[in-house]
Amino acid sequence: MIEEGDRIAVGVSGKDSITLLIALAQLQKFFDKKFYLEAITLTLGLGDIDLDFAKKLCEKIGVNYTIKETDIGKIVFEERREKNPCSLCANMRRGALHNTTKELGCNKVALGHHKDDVIETFMLSLLYEGRLHTFSPIAFLDRKEVYIIRPLILTSEMEIKEFVEANEIIPIDNPCPVE
Repeated sequence: MIEEGDRIAVGVSGKDSITLLIALAQLQKFFDKKFYLEAITLTLGLGDIDLDFAKKLCEKIGVNYTIKETDIGKIVFEERREKNPCSLCANMRRGALHNTTKELGCNKVALGHHKDDVIETFMLSLLYEGRLHTFSPIAFLDRKEVYIIRPLILTSEMEIKEFVEANEIIPIDNPCPVE
């Protein structure tokens, strides 16, 4: 999943991804393969968000932090006026994250998906699509020439919650009007 010389972007948005960033920063200290970390937060253009905790954390652990301003919220809610905006928003956020990953010279993007996400995706796929499918721990995106990795895929949501509480992690508030 992580190879010598990898440049890994971590999409930082909430508890799971902040936990992932901390775990990867700790792994860097003793892992036999050297890799670089870059933290990325996308803004959706839906108002101010408090990024102080993420900024201070990145400074403390020595990880460069990029904040990418986007108009995704404006496009989804004002221009397109989607009745069911979540799918379009998710696709646009993924695209913006992958593009930013490439702009920063990273070859992999690490996402904070965990074991419970795998199970939920599997069940939703079964119920709504009639197929047995979920996401993979490692995937290559041909068009972007970037790998997606999910290092927390064997970690339960409960384990992440316990880590968050023990380390007093403050997630980035999501200004989405749907949530």
